[in-house]
Amino acid sequence: MLDIVIVGGGPIGIACGLEAKKKGLSYVILEKGPLVNSLYNYPINMQFFSSSERLELDDIPFISKEAKPSRNEALEYYRRIAMSNKLNIRLFEKVTNVNKSENVFHIQTTKSSYVSKNVVLATGFYDIPNRLEIRGEELSKVTHYYKDPHFYAGQKLAIVGASNSAIDAALECWRKGAEVTLIIRGSEIGKRVKYWVRPDIMNRIEEGSIKVYYNSNITEIRPFEIDVETQKGLKTIENDFVLALIGYKPSFNFLEQLGITLSKDNAKKPTYNEETMETNVKGIYLAGVICGGMETHKWFIENSRIHAKMIVEDIIVK
Repeated sequence: MLDIVIVGGGPIGIACGLEAKKKGLSYVILEKGPLVNSLYNYPINMQFFSSSERLELDDIPFISKEAKPSRNEALEYYRRIAMSNKLNIRLFEKVTNVNKSENVFHIQTTKSSYVSKNVVLATGFYDIPNRLEIRGEELSKVTHYYKDPHFYAGQKLAIVGASNSAIDAALECWRKGAEVTLIIRGSEIGKRVKYWVRPDIMNRIEEGSIKVYYNSNITEIRPFEIDVETQKGLKTIENDFVLALIGYKPSFNFLEQLGITLSKDNAKKPTYNEETMETNVKGIYLAGVICGGMETHKWFIENSRIHAKMIVEDIIVK
């Protein structure tokens, strides 16, 4: 029987594994994809908002070329930590079921099964995109994940969203030769857009290089065009691809199946003890961004690294 099963092999899951190993607890980290799966699926040219020292785990130095590291540098850093510390990680192994019986958890995966005294959920939020819920969203030209700007060179690209991911994609794709149109539900670019990026996007919009429709929504997507409800009425635009970058959410169904209660408001914040990170289900802990529910901007690597120590300390004193 294990002391801890950690669900999620991202930076915070790795932090939990490091802490468990340091304290002599038996553990396994289960990751449904490659190591740090969410980071791997970030845009190829992504640069973190945080500086490298704020992304460090267990005081292991993170050296990057610039103050704010790139996606590839982060992949290298977390991979080296996991490998050099010989963490017990099972990759491409998805958790399919968790049952509790007589204070013991039985965890079933796509490859094996485990028995553990405790479960730590460090699954993040990047796997389930928010949807537009409109006709045509199922077309192959529509995606909720952005990877590489080269793909959209010479294409008419509509990007839905006003956050960092949408703005970064708009600028990168425009610079690679895409004809970019931003569709923004609100009246302005998102307030949390990186301060060094905001002047760039505003200048591109002002000079007409990137088109934008504020207070607007796509109402229908067709193979070669889209309908946009604007302040001046319905407008039909020629279109080759749609990037719907309107955010992501945790797997609330999975949390509820485990018996974890969620707040009744739109935030759907899971119930947990802020001093120990233990949920209302004894023996199940939360770590990382999943703690915020729909408020995915509240928790980052830099402010949730501490969760690993809090959880392991609580398990030890029990």
